[in-house]
Amino acid sequence: MSGHNHMKLSFASRSENESFARVTVAAFITQLDPTLEQVDEIKTVVSEAVTNAIIHGYEGKTDGIVTVEAELDGDMISLSVSDQGKGIEDLELARQPLFTSRPELERSGMGFTIMENFMDEFDVVSSEAGGTSLRMKKRIESKKALFN
Repeated sequence: MSGHNHMKLSFASRSENESFARVTVAAFITQLDPTLEQVDEIKTVVSEAVTNAIIHGYEGKTDGIVTVEAELDGDMISLSVSDQGKGIEDLELARQPLFTSRPELERSGMGFTIMENFMDEFDVVSSEAGGTSLRMKKRIESKKALFN
């Protein structure tokens, strides 16, 4: 695929919208002819990011807005998932494997670790007044390229 394509999706911070975001991004990236493994990785990353925004950013309140943006440029996908929630108090601590600020919800604390491992680039920007934005990139090698 050549050229540039972009999508933006905003939705209420309701847990049932997580699957909507995941499937929408997966459908969008099919233009790059990804492998099933690559699609699964992107879907997992979107699920983790959106769930974090809902549970941690908005603390389960359903009146917030989560925004997912995806951009395709050649064989690169750029993803951004953002909220205007409470932000992350200690970003360095939050990025540690197994850390969770909501242990009562039996969360694994592996969300950031999973996202970092599935993506080529991963960055978090957060402030207590402005919410959190995750920015990620991944190069998608098409199935055609893999089998030629």
